[in-house]
Amino acid sequence: MLALTLSGCGIFSVDGSDDRPKPAPEGTATPADPTPATDDLDAAESTPREDSVYPEVGDPLVDALHYGLSLAWTPETDTLDATEELTFRATAVAADVRLDFDDVLDISSLTVDGDDVPYDRADHDLIVHYAVREDEEHTLAITYSGTPRPAPAPTERSDFREGEGWHVTPEHQTWTIQEPYGAFTWYAVNDQPADKAFYDFTLTVPEPWTGIANGALTDTSEDGGLRTTTWHLDEPASSYLVTVAFGDYTPTHLESESGVPVTIWGPTDDPSALGETEYAGEAIDWLEGILGPYPFDTAGILIYDGSSGMETQTMITLGSTPYATSRAVVVHELAHHWYGDTVTPSDWRDVWMNEGMAMYLQGMWEAQQERISVDEKMDAWASYERESRDYSGPPADYDPSKFGDGNIYYGPALMWNELRHKIGDEPFYALLEAWPAEHAYGNADREDYLSWIEQQTGLELTSFFDDWLLGRTTPPRTGDG
Repeated sequence: MLALTLSGCGIFSVDGSDDRPKPAPEGTATPADPTPATDDLDAAESTPREDSVYPEVGDPLVDALHYGLSLAWTPETDTLDATEELTFRATAVAADVRLDFDDVLDISSLTVDGDDVPYDRADHDLIVHYAVREDEEHTLAITYSGTPRPAPAPTERSDFREGEGWHVTPEHQTWTIQEPYGAFTWYAVNDQPADKAFYDFTLTVPEPWTGIANGALTDTSEDGGLRTTTWHLDEPASSYLVTVAFGDYTPTHLESESGVPVTIWGPTDDPSALGETEYAGEAIDWLEGILGPYPFDTAGILIYDGSSGMETQTMITLGSTPYATSRAVVVHELAHHWYGDTVTPSDWRDVWMNEGMAMYLQGMWEAQQERISVDEKMDAWASYERESRDYSGPPADYDPSKFGDGNIYYGPALMWNELRHKIGDEPFYALLEAWPAEHAYGNADREDYLSWIEQQTGLELTSFFDDWLLGRTTPPRTGDG
């Protein structure tokens, strides 16, 4: 997620166009391919769990393996016509299957393995009455339509005042940001980070608009005034790391020095909205020098009409503000592709695993730019850390109503700097590179991570980590008087 800034971010509005696209005919969503584009789904097998911070979202019974999403957006009526095919594995014997799906969207058909089955709905719960047994795989197909609405966000952050999930701009363009949850506002999903799955998208919208999603753009076609794009995400992703947008975008194609292709999708009518995002290639090269090779095949940035930023997998979502599109934020969100996207927390209590390391790497980069030491940068952040810990709680035991506050950023960043002093630069940087490389495309929790660090260092670090992650006050730091 966007690294916090001490100054607020304004809201950018894209001017309306006189030649707004005509509506897509009803029912233009192409049915999702029942055969997943990824032949082998074993890599998407997860160990779902009930979240300790937000237990009302997600269900450990469901292990999603592949989502095939065909979405058609009609700007004139703000209507989404969609089909979804979800391949999932049941993790236990049960009489029903529960998914997260907002009941504002109308379901016209629902089948499991080709058979119509009954279901019930309440708020964001979709209860499918279909008996399952442990380790059985099934395909659930849904056809639905409506105007998705954002869900309230469990945070006081100003950049989430509009909620999370699917958003529609005054110009009828759309965007999605959904951390810690909110994917359920536009498709049926197991909306908890421990459950990773493959994704394929077919997106249809009137020309000249384009549908953008995660992964590689595999095809673009125009027919009858409609443009359809298909996207394939070939590494499993948690639902909060998925993005979809419809709007009038123009791509800018770049490449890192190491050969990673980078595409920046910016608003056609405002090229200045790209800000400093063209630094992405250099940012990847800088990060690779510390963390090793970029862990995905493609990289991209989507500029949307908002003020936040999100490390959506392979296609970062950035608000069109000077801060959100700054070099520092580009570095931060790309750093998440190692810490957060490659290795994802199993539970939202451990979001500090994402944000603390991305913030520390951002601090390292900023220190280089400012020609100061990393210690001096951490000194500058220390007072903000104390304030946010006092207000929102310890990084690993935060107030659930204050998700994404500074406590999950600054405290763990300072902690990593203290660990660097404790074990030395060379072993520390070896840890930074080894963790995502050894645990690629999976999930982990605090116990996994910290015990691994102890194994690598040969040190007993329980009290060190407990003080930093669970303590009510900031531990003493190197150089403190």
